[in-house]
Amino acid sequence: MWIDKMGVSYSLLTVVVLLFISIGVWGIGWYSLLGVAIPYMAMIFFVAGFLYRVLRWAGSPVPFHIPTVCGQQKSLPWIKSNPIDSPYTTKGVVTRLALEILFFRSLLKNEKVELREAYKLLYKPNTYLWLGAMAFHWSLLIILFRHLRFFLEPVPGVVISIQWLDSIFQGLIPALYITDILILISLAFLFFRRVISSQIRYLSLPSDYFVILLLAGIAISGVLMQLFFRADLVQVKTWVMGMIRFHPTLPQGVGLVFYIHLFFVSLLIAYFPISKLMHMPGIFLSPTRNLTNTSRNHRHINPWDAPVKVHTYEEWEEEFREAIKEVGLPLDKE
Repeated sequence: MWIDKMGVSYSLLTVVVLLFISIGVWGIGWYSLLGVAIPYMAMIFFVAGFLYRVLRWAGSPVPFHIPTVCGQQKSLPWIKSNPIDSPYTTKGVVTRLALEILFFRSLLKNEKVELREAYKLLYKPNTYLWLGAMAFHWSLLIILFRHLRFFLEPVPGVVISIQWLDSIFQGLIPALYITDILILISLAFLFFRRVISSQIRYLSLPSDYFVILLLAGIAISGVLMQLFFRADLVQVKTWVMGMIRFHPTLPQGVGLVFYIHLFFVSLLIAYFPISKLMHMPGIFLSPTRNLTNTSRNHRHINPWDAPVKVHTYEEWEEEFREAIKEVGLPLDKE
């Protein structure tokens, strides 16, 4: 329990220290460091680390045929198989991956275990975790999609449409998007789930809390810019386009909260390749997900099995034939 509390405390302290670092750098007027140098360094680290890990995973041999299945494998014609939970075609693999990536289907399949009676286990889905994961990931995706309006000129109509749908309740909740509320609620749920549940807390590392708190810092600073500390969005887009074209110019009229938001985003981008967030590309390269379950139809060859020169029994017997005869042992070939 003491270790668990220290993990939360260290993560929270780290985020607070990073917050004060950004405030201090802004206070002494090093705007170029916050607005140009750190974002560029973060992107370089992200691209290099991302490519390194993806290429390393892609080049790793798969010694065993290990697709994760929870359905009947295709075998005899009169036995009904499950093409999604036990895919035997590329279409089945793509369908299962799409359901997992878009809807987190595995969280709805026996994720929670309860002991109801002696020697009787009950498996059931963890609906609350599924809802929290869906709310967080879809909100984050839509928020990232909305931010494309700063990177593209002209702004595509689909981006404008999604932004309009996300802000459809601004008549009731001024200056707030639906995804802003959802991502804050889902982050709070994911954080307190780790803190309250003794089983999850035991398995959690300080890095798990750090990522959630860093994402919360990004979300809170973004909401504060919308509600209280508004930044000049024209200046922000000019700065973004300048960064993309490698002609950076510092934005004017953006304030401290913008630089805090940018600093936290840069830290998350740089931290991404060395964190568990790499599960995003990792799911595409996982042999438990991207292999077809055809072990009864095709032999899986281990790529680590190098050719080995063997010494058969027949060769051994021929080599020691005279010695075997001399001691009176039987021979297969007289």
